[in-house]
Amino acid sequence: MQDRRDVVILGSTGSIGTQALDLVRANPDRFRVVGLTAGGANLELFEQQVAEFAPAYSGLGEAASVEAAGMASDVVLNGITGAVGLRPTLAALDAGTTLALANKESLIIGGPLVKERAKPGQIVPVDSEHSAIAQSLRGGTPEEVRRLVLTASGGPFRGRTRGELADVTPEQALAHPNFAMGRVITTNSATLVNKGLEVIEAHLLFDVPFERIDVVVHPQQMIHSMVEFVDGAVVAQIGLPTMMVPIAMGMAWPARVPDAETPVDWTKAADWRFEPLDDEAFPAVALAREAGTRGGTAPAVYNAANEVCVDAFHAGRLAFTGIVDTVAEVLAATTAGVGSAALTVDDVLAADRWARAAAADLIGTP
Repeated sequence: MQDRRDVVILGSTGSIGTQALDLVRANPDRFRVVGLTAGGANLELFEQQVAEFAPAYSGLGEAASVEAAGMASDVVLNGITGAVGLRPTLAALDAGTTLALANKESLIIGGPLVKERAKPGQIVPVDSEHSAIAQSLRGGTPEEVRRLVLTASGGPFRGRTRGELADVTPEQALAHPNFAMGRVITTNSATLVNKGLEVIEAHLLFDVPFERIDVVVHPQQMIHSMVEFVDGAVVAQIGLPTMMVPIAMGMAWPARVPDAETPVDWTKAADWRFEPLDDEAFPAVALAREAGTRGGTAPAVYNAANEVCVDAFHAGRLAFTGIVDTVAEVLAATTAGVGSAALTVDDVLAADRWARAAAADLIGTP
């Protein structure tokens, strides 16, 4: 019998947060919600959640998330989207709490700042790909790992050439083939910026050099990611293309939650495909490798410029292909802080602000 864990959920009205609360409902003997925060976009849902779970602390906005992340608990699930998740991530790490991290942006933009605050094993990844790698790494020692292989669905535009992407609409970009996610993450999956961010995240989480992190397109997303070992063996984590197992692993790590998700039905015939990534049509992953290799504030610039470009795309002010093209221009224009490991929160947030302004200038005034 596992002890019940006190859980703080940041971003409770988003996709990750609502699924985490589903898991709590199904496992009241395993989890108790002691803190809930949200951005405020869905106030009615947040009020319903607070009424149902009666947490010791609840609040809206970044300051509330920072306070909740630092309170006494066993696990903080950071399900916030965007750079605003950085301070709550640091607060949870400073409190010594296990951090179930779905807010990849805070690790990516914080880089060494986040890593130096984290104790060994304190960060448990909730991204499905990184959860899969964490689970697969149990199959060997760090010295036995040859490479990490992140899988990508390819998004709704898999197989299209760059020329065929110029006129795609926001509605088409939001039609992800497997997952229902928020606007930014879904658009990032269509451009493959999300996969680029995940390459940086994998490098930071698992201390594997960029040249030993590969991306392969796997449209069915039944294999969530893989680890290749030095003897040629490949260990993969397989499951339905949902987030329930990664969320459950994040909240219960290293234990598993029974019946968190329906297992694969091996009695049914199925074909799984694997394809190489088309870097010409989807240059976001290569650009992320460049940002990650440069280090310092470059990943923060990549992330911030992209968020501005995604907003402009959905406002009809930027073409789909213009998203990554603009991010590349902004990244090429920055040198401040690049390559420096001695970052502060102010350094990161200053780079974030600069990149947003630079992207906005390139796109033009609405």
